Amino acid sequence: MTTRRLLSIATLYPNAHTPQFGTFVARSLEALAARDDWQVTAINPIGIPPLAVGRYRALAKAAFDGTENGVEVYRPSYLLIPRVGARINPSMIARAVLPLARRLHEERPFDLVDAQFFYPDGPAAAWIARQLGLPYAIKARGADISYWGSRTFAREQMLEAAAGARGLLAVSHALKDDMVALGMPEGRIGVHYTGLDRNRFRPLAHSGLRTKLGASLGIALGEKEKIVASVGALIDRKAQDLVIGAIAGIPGARLLLVGKGEDERYLRGLARDLRVEDRVHFLGSIDHDMLPVVMSAADVMALPSKKEGLANAWVEALACGTPVVISDAGGARELVTGPDAGYIVARDIESIAAALRKLFADPPPRERVAATVDRFGWPAHAAELARRYEGLI
Repeated sequence: MTTRRLLSIATLYPNAHTPQFGTFVARSLEALAARDDWQVTAINPIGIPPLAVGRYRALAKAAFDGTENGVEVYRPSYLLIPRVGARINPSMIARAVLPLARRLHEERPFDLVDAQFFYPDGPAAAWIARQLGLPYAIKARGADISYWGSRTFAREQMLEAAAGARGLLAVSHALKDDMVALGMPEGRIGVHYTGLDRNRFRPLAHSGLRTKLGASLGIALGEKEKIVASVGALIDRKAQDLVIGAIAGIPGARLLLVGKGEDERYLRGLARDLRVEDRVHFLGSIDHDMLPVVMSAADVMALPSKKEGLANAWVEALACGTPVVISDAGGARELVTGPDAGYIVARDIESIAAALRKLFADPPPRERVAATVDRFGWPAHAAELARRYEGLI
């Protein structure tokens, strides 16, 4: 059996300072590395400004190398200019990474370079691959297309990188359509769904689950209460404010918000204004092993995002047997194909509240909900990725 070597450029990747950041990228590469036919090296560039204070100082301390779950991980730093440096980030990453990539390639040649996010990773990976004389692939995940693709300077770099790629990947058919609309070559775009740890994300026994969860969180959670979870960064695009508004209209219902982000102060203020601060709980960034417990304990997971590719939180909730209430964004219709999975709703408070009430009143059996994502799993994900990448070499 021929063993191939992949060099993956991934700004989205966990580190000691932000261990939950980009875990889906790490799991994907780890699943590929677990196979006998691929060896994986990840370069996770860490952006550090000239004056590293606060979180940047902690990030700088987390920029160390090592072998993590079968993947060789290197974390070189590059010069980051906060708020105004987005235009030059790909070139700064490429310059910082190339000497390391060249040395590793000389020691044990790579067969393929990939980027795990379209911007800034994609243009940087394209330049590095050209310098090494290697083919490359780029994966799109959602925000990289919807957000960066709307900015002229980023779109131009993304399209140039896409034009030279041997292959492109999208996490949903809907995202593929967005990439084509942006000007990327349709014939080179394949759909590669996210993976899932089915041993971790599964329906957990409900007897006493909420009591135990509540005790660990310091929240009194009744076994018969109506509980909604919303998992995602607390940013405008995820629209947790609509979920808070819906909860306000359902007496007694509780909302568990998992995530951190720039909208936290606004969302806390909204909960106070709507007089539901005692029923809206901000859990922050929780341990990944706690996430299936929260999702299994909830009656519904609600995340009516403005834009998505195929949100990992949607898939993980369904795998835990928890139906979802989501917007018609990205690959939503590729997941919610029947009532067992939940509802796709308009992005307004009334529609979200109506869907929540329906699921509270008539919840589908958790085993049937979990069965809607039977096709997701890291081994199958890795096998498909290996097949696609083999065809690019």
